[in-house]
Amino acid sequence: MGWNSVYLAANYWAFAGWALLAFAPRSPRILSAIMYAGVFLLCLLYLVLIAGFLSGGIDPGGASGGDFSSITGVMKLFDTPGGATLGWVHYLAFDLFTGMWIARDADAKGFSRIVQFPFLFLTLMVGPVGLFLWLIVRERRARAQAKG
Repeated sequence: MGWNSVYLAANYWAFAGWALLAFAPRSPRILSAIMYAGVFLLCLLYLVLIAGFLSGGIDPGGASGGDFSSITGVMKLFDTPGGATLGWVHYLAFDLFTGMWIARDADAKGFSRIVQFPFLFLTLMVGPVGLFLWLIVRERRARAQAKG
């Protein structure tokens, strides 16, 4: 399987989790499916890739020699198809996990799905922006719930 195929498979897999999170009922079964069939498997893919790169068992393609010790080393890692896929899987896993946290937090604080949707969409598209805005919006209700 080539790097483009791995990239696309991870994208489609994460998108399925996001679609469930946004549109399916948030029953414990659905949330568990998103967590374990979505986030867990993306994390497992990341683990396999990073272990394979570090051990030399998986060729990232292109020029190698990148590392995490400098910006130049990270740029070298991401300049390979495997390195870019590795970074993208990292984003997909953490953004989906963050989206789950936002959704569960919003449900607990009584925010409707319509209000939640823009924050989930922003977290899918530009992760930290969605989280940042959610943290601002949730603050008033979080304080009110803490007092009550």
